[in-house]
Formats: sequence, C-alpha cells, structure tokens
Amino acid sequence: MKINLISLGCDKNRVDSEKMLGLLGSSGFSYTDDESEADIIIINTCCFIDEAKSESIDTILEMSEYKEIGNCKYLFVTGCLAERYKEEVLLQLPEVDGFIGTGDLTAILDLIREHVNAEEEGIDEQSLSEVREFVSAHEMPERVITTPGHYEFLKIAEGCNKRCTYCIIPSIRGPYRSVPMEELLDEAQSLADRGVTELILVAQETTIYGRDLYGKNMLPELLHQLCRIEGFRWIRILYCYPEEITDELLEVIASEPKICHYLDIPIQHASDPILRRMGRRTSHDDLLQIIANVRKKVPDIVLRTSLITGFPGESEEDFHILKEFVQKIRFERLGVFTYSQEEGTPAAGFPDQIEEDLKAARREEIMAQQELISYETLAGYIGRTFDVVVDGYLSEEDVYVGRTYMDAPDVDGAFFFRCDRQLMSGEHVSCIVTNASNYDLYGELDQNRE
Repeated sequence: MKINLISLGCDKNRVDSEKMLGLLGSSGFSYTDDESEADIIIINTCCFIDEAKSESIDTILEMSEYKEIGNCKYLFVTGCLAERYKEEVLLQLPEVDGFIGTGDLTAILDLIREHVNAEEEGIDEQSLSEVREFVSAHEMPERVITTPGHYEFLKIAEGCNKRCTYCIIPSIRGPYRSVPMEELLDEAQSLADRGVTELILVAQETTIYGRDLYGKNMLPELLHQLCRIEGFRWIRILYCYPEEITDELLEVIASEPKICHYLDIPIQHASDPILRRMGRRTSHDDLLQIIANVRKKVPDIVLRTSLITGFPGESEEDFHILKEFVQKIRFERLGVFTYSQEEGTPAAGFPDQIEEDLKAARREEIMAQQELISYETLAGYIGRTFDVVVDGYLSEEDVYVGRTYMDAPDVDGAFFFRCDRQLMSGEHVSCIVTNASNYDLYGELDQNRE
C-alpha cells in the first residue's frame, strides 16, 4: 500500500513525521507525494495557536476528499491536534478513520493494524508486529529525510517544563524529556553518512538538554561530540531560552569551528509587567545583560528572536518599552506573532484581553521597525565575502538561492547569486555581497576564493 504523509507545524513535528515514515517503510509500505495515488493518508497535525489549528482542520477536510476522488481508503490523524482534541475530532470529523497523539510514534503501526484489513489489503501483519517489537527492544529504523537533503533537524528533547501562561505545549507534549546522548550521536552519524552537512538542533528548549538525565545541562558536551562527526560543516542551534545561555555554552560556540555563530533566542516581550504575566523567567534588565554577554563572547553572533504583541493587559507603555528594546538591541532576525487566546492556558482567562485589530496593528508597527533595522544591517555587509550553501536554483531568473551562516532554512532570508558553472544543492561557495534588500542579500562568486 502507498502512504502519503503530510507534516504540519514546526520542524520538531517534521522529525516525528520522518521517523513515522521510517517505521512504515520498514514494515513494507511505500511512499508517494501524490495524494491521489495514496491508499493511506496520514496528517501529522499542529495546534499551537488558532491559525495552526485551522490549518490542520482544513487539511483534514481537504485530504478526506481523496476518499471520493482518489485511491484513499484510510485517513489517519496524528500529532498535537489528535492529542488535544481527540474526542471533538472523533465527533466532528467522521471522515477520519483513526487517531494517535504525541506520545509513542510506534503507535502508528498499531493504528494501521487496528483499522486496516490486512488480508484484504495484502499487509503482512507479522512484519508490523516484528518492527514494533524490534523498536521496543532496540531502536527506531532509519528515518526518511524529507528536507532537500543537505540539512536536517535533530530533535534532542521532547516536552517542556517552563509553563509559560500563554502556551499549551506542556499540556500536549508533557514534561521535558531529553533524548539520551548516545542515541542522538548515532542518529547524527546516520544523517552525516547520508549526506547531511548542516545539522540543526531543535527542541521546545535546547539549552537545558540533559538536565533531567545527567543532573546538569549537557548541551555544551553534546555539541563537542557532534562536532567530531565527519561530514557536518555547519551545526546550528534553535530555541535557546535566554536565562539558560551560560558562559560554557558560549565558549563552545566560539571555539568549535563547525557551530554557526547564530542563536535563536525567543524572548516574547521586554516589559517587566508583561514578562511576569507571561510566566517568563527573565526581566528587561536580565535580557539586556544576557544579550550583551552573548555579543561580547561571540562578536559576530547573529541573533534571532520572536515576540508576542497584544498579550492581555499590554498597555501603551508596555508596547513602547518593547519598541524601544527592539530599537536598542537591533536583532539581526526577528519575527512577531499576535497573542492567541488558547483555551486551557492561564492567560486565556486573564482580564484585559486585547482587541484583534490592536494586536495586529502593534505587530505591524514592530515589523516595520524591524524591516528598517534588517535593511541597515544587511546593507552593512556589502563588500564582504561569505561562505554560502546552495539551496536551489530559480531557472526563470537564472539565479541560485543560498544561505549564509546567518540564516536558518525556511525562517530567515536568502542569498541570491549567479554562477556560470552548474552548482548542486548543498554545495558551498564563496560569494561577495553586492546588494541588499530588506531581508535578503545579493552577490556574485568571489573569483579569488573559487
């Protein structure tokens, strides 16, 4: 039987999807990217905010049509939506044949065994059972790479202990659970052996990796070990909570040549009253001090952050403090979300909820401010040479698309350049910056280094 798996939401969800595909492939199923050809469609859902929830539901409804217009016989839903709203989805989406939540990825095999007529569909039930038993006793089969191939994500932990008042993730994903280091190193080695040259570390929070298993933060040691794996050229770290960024971590970033001088530090706000109401563990002055220390220890560091506008009770003064903070820090990369009133979170019941129009207006104001900061930052790179990884080629414009160490895939900007010779995705070239726009760089090959 052919399976089509659609992964929605974050890169952590993508890793789960790739592991499920590995399980299914080991059990005798084949894959297809064409929904109309699939016998089984699986949707790995997200429901972090209302927008993600709507996307998940819309995708379920869209894919259910392939039961009429395609080959689809079974539609399964996995992930966060299934974990959080299983009973509601069962009642309101009868098109769905079965659900599993976020706990045990191998449950996808049980779901198929429970709902699919093995004899009628020619499925080897013994193979399903053997793979399930093997994984329980040993390890997951090799995951299926769904990125372009030269970069991949390594999920180093599951769940979260922070319990920010606006966030539903701890209720869905459970407490923080680090993946044992030996398993991560084996998985990373497998990815390197398959041609991955950029490894991106992800979790709800990467900075406290290992505290639950080893009694202390082990991200610095994990990074040292990953840097010893041949094949990786770049190692990138996402989701670093500011209060957990230690001098030890910064020393590793500064000293290990493979680690990108790039940190994703979601701060969410900068006004002390809002930070307290959010349940965050830093103050305005803490953030100033932490960021100053990061830039002192790693002078060429590029910082990405995310902010929330319109949190309950956000006054004009709070918003003004946030704008001043953004102007003072001048983050190289910055994204803004409007507050989403998520049922089941403490913040959903807070008084002084903000109107949607005002949330959006404040978001646009911050983004307009950041647009100018970004342009001025990028314009300052004109004339400099950077190592650029090739991500693709735009034939209609005859330009290659790549990234520097300053840009994570799918969330940051791009580097556009022309080249007379054919380049392959994943190849690294030296490029001189010749121009800049608000979020992207433009350049040409540095002939002296090629």
